[in-house]
Amino acid sequence: MRHVIQQAAAWQRSGIRFAMATVTRTWGSAPHGPGASMLVSAQGRVAGSVSGGCVEAAVCAMAEEVLTDAAPAVGRWGVDDGDALEAGLTCGGTIEVLVREITPAVPLGRIAADLDAGVPVALVTSVARGAALAVGEGSVTGTLGDPRGDRAAVLAAEGLLGRGAGGLVRAGSGEPDCAPEEDLLVQSFAARPRLLVFGATEFARPLAGIAAALGHRVTVCDARPAFALPERFPGADEVVTDRPDRWFRHHQDRVDGTTAVCVLTHDARFDVPVLALALGSRAGYVGAMGSRRTHEDRLVRLREAGLADAELARLHSPIGLDLGGRGPEETALSIMAEIVAVRRGGSGLPLTAGSGPVHGV
Repeated sequence: MRHVIQQAAAWQRSGIRFAMATVTRTWGSAPHGPGASMLVSAQGRVAGSVSGGCVEAAVCAMAEEVLTDAAPAVGRWGVDDGDALEAGLTCGGTIEVLVREITPAVPLGRIAADLDAGVPVALVTSVARGAALAVGEGSVTGTLGDPRGDRAAVLAAEGLLGRGAGGLVRAGSGEPDCAPEEDLLVQSFAARPRLLVFGATEFARPLAGIAAALGHRVTVCDARPAFALPERFPGADEVVTDRPDRWFRHHQDRVDGTTAVCVLTHDARFDVPVLALALGSRAGYVGAMGSRRTHEDRLVRLREAGLADAELARLHSPIGLDLGGRGPEETALSIMAEIVAVRRGGSGLPLTAGSGPVHGV
């Protein structure tokens, strides 16, 4: 979604007319959740996706109509009575999509700048009128056209942004001195999840690249200056030379439930101190590279360092899912696959082994 916003901001700066289609609600199994967006320019260029390909043609047709009369429109596509509609979701779900023209007044520049800075921000759009404002870090950019409506929108956005959530909300009450009731679409953009890689090894290089492609803010840290070179890790946001445990201790305030920690040094002198800190932190994922024999030795050392069984149970070691792969690239893929599975609550099993919806409801 971030790359869609960046593209939209670029088109807006260039004066290109375009519409944005955004998923507002879903029912059943759907490829994307609320907030997923797709851009359609007046010249027919497309960026992003709302359904993974099932209804994009129909959304493009609706976008052309919106760009003709400028009025926002809402479309719903799905499966009815077991028969796929002409433009339906063959996966069995239903999606509702808001399509509106993005005018120069929509504060996409603010949204894009906050995304680049890693600052949480929300875009609030009036479903009926297409007017929008940005809310984040105690400031508001743009307007829905009414100060009372703006206040209602800010309250709605702050409530959802604090939970990292988004979707449709009904704001206002229609009471005297209150904003009229209207449906608002809130698109929340939380700060990028962090990936902390300790050990500037050859495995760290593709791991940083894959993680960056998945929207992570990547830090690579190694005590060896000859290895901690930024040019070796083009996917990383920062490459630092420091002892892993010392760097972690000084930056522990950055660690939260969305943070993944990967220890790849394969050297107990560096591994054990930083793992002891990471396993006692709020990090949502902590993994360490090494063989099963290395893992058993590492557990002994961590117990000697004072870690309890509950903390040791959080350690993913040997790191990664069993994909049968070899080499840095395939190993990095298995590590990121495990991080995604842990964060999203996935089983890591082949989809053919299950019977439930492919996309979580």
